[in-house]
Amino acid sequence: MASSKLKPFINLRRYKPTPLNQNRSLSSNPSSSQSNYRKQISLANLLQRYGFPPSSLQHFLSKNNTSLSNSDPSDTEASLSILLSFKLPQKQLVSLIHDCPNLLLRPDFLRKWRAPLSENVVSSSAIKSVLEHSARFGIGPDKFHRCSKVLRGLGFCDSTVSKVLEAFPNVLVMNEVDVRRKVEFLVSIIDIPRSDIERFFHIFPEILGISIESKLKPLLDEFIKIGFSKDEIKKEIFREPRVLGLELGELPRCLDLIKTLKCRQVIRDEILKEGLFRAGFEAKLRVDCLCEHGLIRRDAFKVVWKEPRVVLYEVDEIEKKIEFLTSRMGFHVNCLADVPEYLGVNLHKQIVPRYDVVEYLRLRGGLGCDIGLKGLIKPSTKRFYNLYVKPYPECERIFGKRREEEDARVRKRHPAGLWKLMKPPSHVTTEEDVVNMKSFVESLG
Repeated sequence: MASSKLKPFINLRRYKPTPLNQNRSLSSNPSSSQSNYRKQISLANLLQRYGFPPSSLQHFLSKNNTSLSNSDPSDTEASLSILLSFKLPQKQLVSLIHDCPNLLLRPDFLRKWRAPLSENVVSSSAIKSVLEHSARFGIGPDKFHRCSKVLRGLGFCDSTVSKVLEAFPNVLVMNEVDVRRKVEFLVSIIDIPRSDIERFFHIFPEILGISIESKLKPLLDEFIKIGFSKDEIKKEIFREPRVLGLELGELPRCLDLIKTLKCRQVIRDEILKEGLFRAGFEAKLRVDCLCEHGLIRRDAFKVVWKEPRVVLYEVDEIEKKIEFLTSRMGFHVNCLADVPEYLGVNLHKQIVPRYDVVEYLRLRGGLGCDIGLKGLIKPSTKRFYNLYVKPYPECERIFGKRREEEDARVRKRHPAGLWKLMKPPSHVTTEEDVVNMKSFVESLG
């Protein structure tokens, strides 16, 4: 059976309705409540059989209790069977059911999409995006066929078509004229070679949803008004197509931020080494990353302004630090507005060793008071070592383990014995050298 290929779950517990809801329904209509109870048990077992995680099962059923309790179990099982035939990864399948629970009630709708999605070579992420979008807006497979034909008519390969459908599923309702008009704008106005159009759409498919007259043309005029030449603009757009996703007024604000940074000259030179335009765009990406994780835009700009080294770290490294801050350390993301220095230090060399030491002392009652994020990050390495590491031999091992690993990597940078090969040969004194030295000394006398 296809469902047997799914990742197995350990210690599955049968879903049980909350006592509050169960007692309330029993007091009003015992026979009806018992019937709903059996339906929920049956539905929970069915979802678990198709790989739905028990941890989120109760929340899902309580949220969609009204619609799913009145559904036909055979329709639900048929819908799950069709969804499984799309060969979606388990995580994407669960996410699709969470976002569009009505798909469990529409087996006829899914049957219409089985053949089109199976015949076209698209990724699982694209299938999820298409099903979700079409279910919400009532889009039929005919528009999917037409859209795929238009995109492949532009010379796009299967991976680019999948990328466009995944990132911008609204392309299903766009007509061919609008799509080709966007391509002509990129070729004629921005001078993107036709051979690079596919790469452009693969990186930034969302451009299909951006208006030319009200957004793209005013954006290009703003770049010129700031003081960039057409060649600079073309170079930056060709290098990073997502530049065209900037909002009006966003780049000037980021450039003002870059110009007013208070940092060492070495850091400023590193930020500006690829030009002011690129530095402003990199700052914008970091601000967006902070906003996506819960900071308001004003605080995000404040963090970047106070800690310019954020611009030098890659976005994925910043996300790892925020994940460690919220999941492992238990702090709220708003703490970054007060301690932006957290994002300017190395995660594995500084943050993790300090956190391990403080956590070890906290669990053993070795801390007189709670150490916040500021007390963890702001002290210098020497001060932190003297306060929390030096008095405790066991902490020396925890804190020094990272340092030993780093020193080992440094020591292994060159092969053993390389210094002997690089040592200059010693000069051998000959009899001729002795005679020359004697004659030189005699001439001085």
